[in-house]
Amino acid sequence: MHRTQKQQLETLYRKYNRREYVHPDPLEFLFRYSELRDRELAGMVASSLAYGRVNQILKSVSNVLDRMGGAPFRFLMESTDLEISSALRGFVHRFATGEGMARMLIGRRGVVKKYGSLQGAFQGQVVSDHETVLPALDQFCSRIADAAGGDLGHLLPQPGRGSACKRMNLFLRWMVRRDEVDPGGWDGISTAGLIIPLDVHMHRMGRGLGFTKRKQADMRTALEITEGFKRYVPDDPVRFDFVLTRLGIRKDMGEETVFQWMDP
Repeated sequence: MHRTQKQQLETLYRKYNRREYVHPDPLEFLFRYSELRDRELAGMVASSLAYGRVNQILKSVSNVLDRMGGAPFRFLMESTDLEISSALRGFVHRFATGEGMARMLIGRRGVVKKYGSLQGAFQGQVVSDHETVLPALDQFCSRIADAAGGDLGHLLPQPGRGSACKRMNLFLRWMVRRDEVDPGGWDGISTAGLIIPLDVHMHRMGRGLGFTKRKQADMRTALEITEGFKRYVPDDPVRFDFVLTRLGIRKDMGEETVFQWMDP
């Protein structure tokens, strides 16, 4: 069964891991930017708002990026705290407010000023003998929160508190992996340490594939599902994340066919 599952997953990857299937997904905003420093900031905005109905997510991400102009990095580095707050005034996305988004962006600016880039702030915490990026992610989130003046709540969950950190792991997938869908750019960080971005679709898939029996969608469950995928692709456990989660969003991709070969 496991061999058949791997073959089926690879078939799905070859068929659906294409740019044409990205929409609707906040990932599509990263394709706007050729400069890595713009792309990583756009990725942080897009991933932080990746909750709720997908159409509203796209509207909200577009709203924030439009307020930052065509060059997010330049806007952030050349604006004062007051100017950033003014630019985000009136923004709302479910639990997120303009004030919260402004603090998050100010925190990211502080990290960039100190470490040169978001990549530099993260990569400096990556240790080769760590099995996953979890310790580095925990430190990265703490650095941003400290630069923002304190806890950023749901906009930046803390991995050390047990959160699955779906949106931050999604951001890392976008920035570290490079294929037809994920644009990459954070070279030098191994894909082997990435953690599955655990949402309701991937949780369902993980249970169906027999990787976890847990009902709680927390970091422990995310790690169990990641370990399951590592049995198939040790060097790239999030390889199938895009195609499997697409099945729950796009109705033209035949989700029902997947469950024919999953464990009952």
